[in-house]
Amino acid sequence: MIKLIATDLDGTLLQNGSQSLSEYTLELIRRVQESGILMTAASGRQYPNLCRLFSDASARMAFICENGSLVRYQGEDILKEPLPAPLCGELIEDIMNREGCEVLISGADTSYLMPKSASYVDRMQNIVKNHITIIQSPAEIKEDIIKISAYEDAGILEHSASYFVGRWKDRAACTVSGYGWLDFVGKGVNKGRALTALMDRLHILPDEAMAFGDNYNDLEMLSTVKYGFVMDNAPEEILAAYSLHTPSVEQVLRSLLNGQFPES
Repeated sequence: MIKLIATDLDGTLLQNGSQSLSEYTLELIRRVQESGILMTAASGRQYPNLCRLFSDASARMAFICENGSLVRYQGEDILKEPLPAPLCGELIEDIMNREGCEVLISGADTSYLMPKSASYVDRMQNIVKNHITIIQSPAEIKEDIIKISAYEDAGILEHSASYFVGRWKDRAACTVSGYGWLDFVGKGVNKGRALTALMDRLHILPDEAMAFGDNYNDLEMLSTVKYGFVMDNAPEEILAAYSLHTPSVEQVLRSLLNGQFPES
């Protein structure tokens, strides 16, 4: 019996660049919740952004935020894993010095920006719709930093990913989380570790859980559960590593609601 479903957002539940969930998808999620299954958003996004996306359904959800560095359920932080302060300063400086890159600094409830362009502020505020705080210096941040991201509009994987990973892989977990995004969290921090903490707290076993993902930052989460679904639009090497594929999360949710259990 499935007791928990965890899903990535961008490229998974949100496809083709969409920044909002359809009413049809939200209604499916509400029906899944009514059946007794805990829906869990597992994303590189911040907590306020995720709550907004899921509207009234969010009150009954768990949230794995910032690529696993924050797990929040019913108002409680089940897991919070900050980056070391010295690393933060050096990494922020490196991203700011990289031509074509912007930095995103994540606290628990806001994103700190040191923008090089007005278009980046517009994207984060009006397209991604994060709660943002503009700063001039990291010294203005008075809370733990739980994730740092490099954003490159021209595509991070094609341009700057190898540069950053080569410099920082020994001190942080570095993961491509989307076309323009490279995320840095603490060593060992990932969505799978976060999901394990949530499942342990709720006494849910791996064979009672399902997960959906499409990118490299989803791999540990997909491997944590018995039913790890990879989206059809995922990179070929990720598709090859997992046997369960689907064109949409909604397709599998409909099957569950109709009493059709996925094959392992």
